Amino acid sequence: MREKKPDKFLLIIVFLLIFIGAAMFISASLGILAKNRDIFYSILFSQIVLGFGLGFIGMYLALKIDYKFWRKNAFYIFLGSIIVTGLVFVPHVGWNHGGATRWIKLGPVSFQPAELLKFGFIIYFAAWLSWAKSRVQDFKFGILPLCAMLTIIAVILLKQPDTKSFILITATGLSMLFISGVPVKYLFGGGAILLVLFGSLVFFTPYLRNRVNTFIDPSQDPRGTSYQLQQSLIALGSGGIFGRGFGQSIQKFSYLPEPQGDSIFAVTGEELGFVGTVIIILLYSFFALRGLRIANNSPDLFGRLLVSGIVILITLQSFMNIASITGVFPLTGVPLVFMSQGGTSLMIYLVAIGIVFQISKFQKQSA
Repeated sequence: MREKKPDKFLLIIVFLLIFIGAAMFISASLGILAKNRDIFYSILFSQIVLGFGLGFIGMYLALKIDYKFWRKNAFYIFLGSIIVTGLVFVPHVGWNHGGATRWIKLGPVSFQPAELLKFGFIIYFAAWLSWAKSRVQDFKFGILPLCAMLTIIAVILLKQPDTKSFILITATGLSMLFISGVPVKYLFGGGAILLVLFGSLVFFTPYLRNRVNTFIDPSQDPRGTSYQLQQSLIALGSGGIFGRGFGQSIQKFSYLPEPQGDSIFAVTGEELGFVGTVIIILLYSFFALRGLRIANNSPDLFGRLLVSGIVILITLQSFMNIASITGVFPLTGVPLVFMSQGGTSLMIYLVAIGIVFQISKFQKQSA
């Protein structure tokens, strides 16, 4: 098939999100600068050098590498991502922060390997489903392999604990199964079982139960479990229609927890207003629509599933963050892709976008 240029429309959307994200990250980080200059420069270095710097290099390389490379090495990538994620439990390697052991610390650099695990899962599951093809309608080739993979992932992630990453991986896996042609009755059955299991997990896990209770009644414990949501809503409300102006957020100074991280959408709403937040939501929506169109026009089943998995994961994570900050969904702590703090996370997602661009060069028809 004749090779074309990467999809221009998706390229524009991604770079608009990256540009807005970089600007809002710097603005939101000023709240950290006011408290501790050293931490500010450390965060800025991680985001700019590791995230954008290495991320753009990785995107360029992924754009040049034939996407079939990922299929040939899918098992080793998935296995490697599991091993690396498991290293968080190794003494003096794993780093505990805020009561969770989710990070690996190597000197001054720390990263959350669960981000790599998401990527590894998508690659391997896309390879598996494209190998099984029509046999995915058989329980042992469709639902059963997913359950086996999720069981392994659950053992690692729920022990950290990192429930949000497990939810995202599960939802992405079910979506990929649907795209591959698994009967809907199997998906509903599997989804119902997972819902019951997750409900049980919430019931027996205090911090998850508190988040659900806060979602049900945001006014409870405004200085405790509801604090972040309350401050986020204040920030969004004070932004009005057009916002206070870029860099003019008040909530990022001492009020919003981690304004450059999970709460960055609240800072965006305060500074850019309702209009700015709607533009961002539209950009993520256009990203999803264009990405899925590229997936539909991919040259083969593996390409379609790989692009779909990447696009669905980024979209789900982004809207989960927005929904939790606006009180539409329980607080999850997931970062907003392309915007929130997280150098290694940003780097991995830019590499994933490079793969999407690479596959877009071989679309069946002009889009």
